[in-house]
Amino acid sequence: MNQTVETATLGGGCFWCLEAVYLRVEGVLAVESGYAGGHVANPTYEQVCDGQTGHAEVVNVTFDPVRIGYREILDIFFGIHDPTQLDRQGNDVGEQYRSVIFTHSAAQRETALQAIREIAAEGVFDGQIVTQVQPLDGNYFPAEAYHQNYFAQHADQGYCAAVVAPKVAKFRQKFVHRLKPE
Repeated sequence: MNQTVETATLGGGCFWCLEAVYLRVEGVLAVESGYAGGHVANPTYEQVCDGQTGHAEVVNVTFDPVRIGYREILDIFFGIHDPTQLDRQGNDVGEQYRSVIFTHSAAQRETALQAIREIAAEGVFDGQIVTQVQPLDGNYFPAEAYHQNYFAQHADQGYCAAVVAPKVAKFRQKFVHRLKPE
């Protein structure tokens, strides 16, 4: 039995969207919403939303690398958000919504950079990919408890219905082969 797990830390807009998708991915063992990349220790959601902490809303995705590889985690990431939008995703505007991959190792960094090169060369997106790749360096803080598993608890809430649900639907359509059995 495989005892090895890996973690990917990704920011691509609101963490509720990413969390809702990755919770449905076969091989993903856990997903936690949080904040990373800033200069304030243990920030609150309000501080991060004010844009003064330097943090991005992120998810920590813990996965079994035997069942799903890091590159496929990244392929899903690039398939569910727009990496050409600088400091925003749709109507969510600010540095906290930036497209960013926080790496946990040199191997993850190289895989992320290679993925960006390949996606750019394929011309998948009309604009230039602005996704940042930087080491996590222990600069991650879990979000408040009420943010965890948010979509499952608030699917009828306006933002969830208008923004999160379409991203989950896009994932289900594009990555049907990666869906966890229900």
